[in-house]
Order: sequence, then C-alpha cells, then structure tokens
Amino acid sequence: MSVIIVKKTLKNKYFSFDAMAILPSKEEPGLYKSDWGLFTHGYTASKRDCLSWAQRIAENGAPAVFFDLPGHYLGSFHEVESFEDFKNHVHECFIEAYEFLKTALAENSYLIECERVIFGGHSLGAMLSLKALELEYFADMDRLAIGVGLGIGQHKTTHLFESSFYQKTLDVRRQLVSLAIDSDLVFPWIKEEKLSVSLSGERVHLICGQDDVVVGAGGVEALEFSLKELNNNVTVSEPKKLPHHEPSMAATHIYSFLKKELSW
Repeated sequence: MSVIIVKKTLKNKYFSFDAMAILPSKEEPGLYKSDWGLFTHGYTASKRDCLSWAQRIAENGAPAVFFDLPGHYLGSFHEVESFEDFKNHVHECFIEAYEFLKTALAENSYLIECERVIFGGHSLGAMLSLKALELEYFADMDRLAIGVGLGIGQHKTTHLFESSFYQKTLDVRRQLVSLAIDSDLVFPWIKEEKLSVSLSGERVHLICGQDDVVVGAGGVEALEFSLKELNNNVTVSEPKKLPHHEPSMAATHIYSFLKKELSW
C-alpha cells in the first residue's frame, strides 16, 4: 500500500521541532482506521528511529506522525534554551504533533476522524509518551501508550550510563544535543521521572528486548510492577532481539500488539 508523507516544522511557546506525517493510501479508503499514532525517539537520536513504526501502521490504514524532540541535532537544528522548559514541557510536543496530523489529513482530503490516540516512543521518548497520557488536551479521548526500551534499572553494579564504555561515547553524544539538555542534566531527570511516576488508570504496553543492555535484566518488570501498583492496565512484550540502539526493529512488535489490542 502506498502512503503519503507530509513534512513540517512545528512550533509552540517553548520549542521548534520537525515532524513528518504518514497518511494511508487513498487507493484503499476501506482500510482507514480511526486510531492515530504519535511517535518520538530517544535521547541523542532522531525521528528516523520511528519511521518504520509509523510506516507500518499507515500501510495498514492508520495515520501517524513521528517527530524530532527539540534540541536533537540528528533530526533538525532547533535549539532548546532552557532545561526547565524541556523537562516541564517537552511532552506537550505531542499536542502539536496531533494538530499537525489532523491538519495534514484535512488538507489532503482524508475523511478520517480520530477515536483513539496511540502515543509511542523509545527510551526518553517512551517516558514522554507516558507523560502525554496525562495531558489535559487528550483527557476526553481514548488513548494508550507504547513504551519501547523503557524500564527501571535493576543493575547491581555500575549502570551502563555510568560505565567507562558509555562515558567514552559522551564526548560525541553531548554534541548531538543543545547544551541546555546535556546528559548530566537529562539522565538524572529521566531516572527521577521513572521512580516517581504517578500515572493512574491508563493503558500501557511496554516492549523491551531481552538483549537491551541499557534497560537490563528485570528493568521492564520493575516498571510494569510500579505502573500496576498505580492501577494502570499494563502488558509487556520481551522479544529476544531488540537491542536498545536499534528501536526501528520494534515496528513488527508494535503492529502485532495493536492488531491484537484494537482488533485491526
């Protein structure tokens, strides 16, 4: 099934960031779905990681948008001026992404109403997907979140981010993002967010490879337990091969979950 790609730089009060919408083929309107996908990536990465996710569901009739997080240079050269702005408002980028997808569908004469929003992200993006579930903007919509490569660290020794191997990569990694979102600021914030999650009554699906050395053994189960304790409906998929640095491989697992969950 052919799809249509629409590109745009999005803006809100705090950030500018680039996004792409993928619209289903106009040749098969009978396959259109009222579930819209909104996807973003992990720290120091780009929207490219989510291309396969969006493409897979669009080819099966569900419109999707995937976007760069502000201040991430692999995607686009838009700066973040303040870490406070980033940590307090970056999850609100899902609102602009949704509005962009809505406009793109209307301008291309699609008659597809949204009945359910699918938030999805990898690593940092996965955490932001959980935060997006609580945005007032989406409060009256059916919604669910898919988190890829997200867990609560259970490392008995040194966490990968603190290891000498990972530290050697930081000289390059910290030059891939705005100074305002340096790893020394972002990593402690991510850890704090995961440990203090307050999300309740939501539908969440976690996908984490058994070979994901960043999340590590027991990490996704620890997050699952924490979310269930808060009365969320949580399921987990742990494929054998889904390394943390290859989130594009999650496309098949995302589609399989949605096919079963939403009776596609």
